[in-house]
Amino acid sequence: MKGQRGSVLLQKWPFTGLFHTVARWQMLHQERQLLATLSDDALKDIGLNRADIAQETHRHFWEDPLRK
Repeated sequence: MKGQRGSVLLQKWPFTGLFHTVARWQMLHQERQLLATLSDDALKDIGLNRADIAQETHRHFWEDPLRK
């Protein structure tokens, strides 16, 4: 039926949301590691310092600053 199409899709792919969450966690980890490799001058350009980066790289992978 026309109205049931979305529910069938959810039942067929129940872990889609989980895959997106894991991908986001991997991206956060990579971004945090990349921040740690930046030079002091590059950090100054974006308004951060080594203490900020140390704090950020020690956060847990599930701590997403964009999800409140």
